[in-house]
Amino acid sequence: MTYTLAPSAATAPAQDTARFLRLVLRVDSVSTAVMGLVLVAAAAPLGSLTGMPVAFAVAFGIFQLGGAGCLALIAGYPVIPPALARTVVAVNAVCAVGCVVIAFADFVPLNGAGVVFLLIGALIVTVYTALQYTGLRRMTASVTATV
Repeated sequence: MTYTLAPSAATAPAQDTARFLRLVLRVDSVSTAVMGLVLVAAAAPLGSLTGMPVAFAVAFGIFQLGGAGCLALIAGYPVIPPALARTVVAVNAVCAVGCVVIAFADFVPLNGAGVVFLLIGALIVTVYTALQYTGLRRMTASVTATV
């Protein structure tokens, strides 16, 4: 016996309002994957430019590639689970704070360009976090309104 999942009347509005969140997740996934690839593929030249050790750049790039895969997976769900969307917002917020901490705490021997690189990354992640939070609020508000 084969079952197909058709959207019910209750999930259709949630899917419509989840379009914004889904788009932001997809864009975040692509940009995170690109940055991960850059960090892995150009670790040595990037290290000489920023002071970032090659091992750190490669590890950070692999972490970003994994995160990009998770974001793409979540964006591809027929209905985005609010718990996963909240997790994305929380992880992105932690990553943004982590970039700022790494930039200033001397955990990694960065030069001025390296500090700027991480601060720009933190700013970009903060923008994604805000957009994803907005999408989550829209999605959960529409579900609450339809119940």
